[in-house]
Amino acid sequence: MAATEKPVMVIGIDDSEYSIAALEWTLDHFSSAIYPPPFKIIVVHAKPIPETFVGVAGPGMVFGSEPGLYQVLDQNLKRKAARIIEKAREICAAKSVSEVKFEVEEGDARYVLCKAVSKHNASMLVVGSHGYGAIKRALLGSVSDYCAHNAPCTVTIVKPKTGA
Repeated sequence: MAATEKPVMVIGIDDSEYSIAALEWTLDHFSSAIYPPPFKIIVVHAKPIPETFVGVAGPGMVFGSEPGLYQVLDQNLKRKAARIIEKAREICAAKSVSEVKFEVEEGDARYVLCKAVSKHNASMLVVGSHGYGAIKRALLGSVSDYCAHNAPCTVTIVKPKTGA
């Protein structure tokens, strides 16, 4: 790494309040209006692939559905990803953080985030915790747990605020 190059921080974001809180927490703790952030910040959203929601029988064919459902679902997921990135842009702008790169990658969030860390040679990955219990985590899987064990960098898991 060159002396003038900043270390990279990847922040995973989805449409949950937990990832929004993680983004806000990170910007509050690692940037200010006076000083530039010590990290190059890359916000990554993992867009699910349509196959996650429907069974594919072949090219363009979906089990038990009308032709074209796959394409409609894919377009809806792309629009949702664009809204998520736009919200992240607004949060960064509101906190006067302008040097941010935004990426949307298709796939399972666990793998997308670990791949982004490797791709950018990131020093840190920040993800939000949904606060699942052991049973829900076992059934649904935990992005933060997977990343904590598999990402080749420091992983910060921002937990939801309790009480108020």
